[in-house]
Parts: sequence; structure tokens; C-alpha cells
Amino acid sequence: MNDSSPHDTPLAREIAELARRRHALAESAFPLPSRTRTLTVANQKGGVGKTTTTVNLAAALAQAGARVLVIDLDPQGNASTALGVEHRSETPSVYDILVGDRAIRDVVQHSPEFPGLDCVPATIHLAGAEIELVSMVAREQRLRTALDAYLHAAESPYHYVFIDCPPSLGLLTINAFVAAQEVLIPIQCEYYALEGLSQLMGNIQLIQRHLNPALKLSTILLTMYDSRTNLANQVVGEVREHFPNETLQTIIPRSVRISEAPSYGQSVISYDLNSPGSLSYREAAAEIAQRGVR
Repeated sequence: MNDSSPHDTPLAREIAELARRRHALAESAFPLPSRTRTLTVANQKGGVGKTTTTVNLAAALAQAGARVLVIDLDPQGNASTALGVEHRSETPSVYDILVGDRAIRDVVQHSPEFPGLDCVPATIHLAGAEIELVSMVAREQRLRTALDAYLHAAESPYHYVFIDCPPSLGLLTINAFVAAQEVLIPIQCEYYALEGLSQLMGNIQLIQRHLNPALKLSTILLTMYDSRTNLANQVVGEVREHFPNETLQTIIPRSVRISEAPSYGQSVISYDLNSPGSLSYREAAAEIAQRGVR
């Protein structure tokens, strides 16, 4: 005979926990920074959730009332797709800013996701930009110059700028590092998660020394977490041991909803607001907002 209460099943416990998290999030403050925070989302390993993290943190902060700009620096243009903005080959894009001296105001689009969420799209032309930039004057500074001019002239200042990088450490990523004050690294909870991180840290230090002394690693976000595996829990422990101050408490789970949302041209925040994946990104966004005013 089973003595367990129908209210004490795994499903019931999960539903109760989600309800508790939703309530806690509703009570959470999303303080707005007094000056624009520019975060480059980078990791040279592919498939770690860079674009997913960029899009969903930006959407979560916009949903909470912040003005947010996403700059898509990945030639695949996945952030542009997920934010529902036009990025066909003839669309004015970040390529025209980097290579053609166009102003951001001529290229930026409003995302239909949330009021206050804008995007500078990427098009396929960006794939050749690395080569074209090599011979250009101040090639590492081109994004920062354009972004500084745009932010300085903006009538309503942005609270956050997120720059989505390609999975490589070429001139596009260097432009992103030079334009930002903060680096956010998504790390997947899988084998070899920390591999390559020391190389990335070395590159950040080079940028600090030679091009952007204000740059710092501010945030690490653990993604693609599967609580059923010992490996995932081991990776969480290792990352927190190495980066105790930078690693967010929030962990992003593996989630069908997170994976599905971009195919509908949406973030998971607008696609399924109360799903576990959406809740996790909203909790991470709240942490980032609260850390920024300490």
C-alpha cells in the first residue's frame, strides 16, 4: 500500500517549486543601472549557449522595464532571428557599421519581443568582415567608436548593451571586447567545460593591457544543466571553486522550450514566460541587475 500523499509526488513538488520561484521573482527588484552597462557574451567553444543567453537575458531585462540593445556580431545571425528582426543579405547591418562607416542609428531595429528592446542585426556579409577589417585603420576600435557615438546621442539612454560574439577569437570578437566594460561567459555543464577558458582569460588580459583597461570578467553563467548527471554537478562545483565571485547562483537547465523558441523568432521569455527555462533566465537577469548596483 502506498502511503504517499498525492501532494507529495515528484510532479507535485516540481509544480510547487515553480510556483515558489515565480512568486520570488515577482517580488525581486530589477534595479536599473545609473549608466549603460555593456556586456560582451563570449566563449570560443561553440554550442555553449552564447546566443541563447544573449537573447534571453536581454529579453528578460526588457520585460522587467530596462532599455536594452543587442548587437549581433555572429555572421550566422541567430540573435537577430530570435529577436524577430529583419536580417536578409540586403538589410543594413552591423557589417555596414564595421566596414562601411554607417552609424548605428541607421541600422538599429526595434524587436517585436518587448518595448525597449532593440537589435543591430547581422547578415551573411559579416562572414567576410574579418578579412576586410585587417587592412583598416583602428580596426579593433570600430565598434566602440560607433557605439560610443550612438549612446552619446541617444535621447533615451540604454541600460544594457549585449554583444553576441562568434565562437572564435578573431577581429569581430576583439571589437566586442574593446567596446564593452564587462565579459559574460556562458559555460555548459558538460565534459571539457573549462577547456579553453584559460586561453579566453589570457585574451581578455591582453585586451585589458593593450586596448581596453576597463574590461573585466564580471559574470559566468552555467548553462545546459542536467541535474540527473553526476558530471553536471561536478562541473558546477569546479566552476564555482575557480570563479566564486563571478559565477551566478542561477543555473540554466536543458530545456525543450529554450531550444524551440528561436524557430518561432522569439526568446523563451515571450515564447513561454512561466516555463522553467524562462524562469531561470529571468532569475539570472535579476542577479545581473542586482550585482550591477552593488
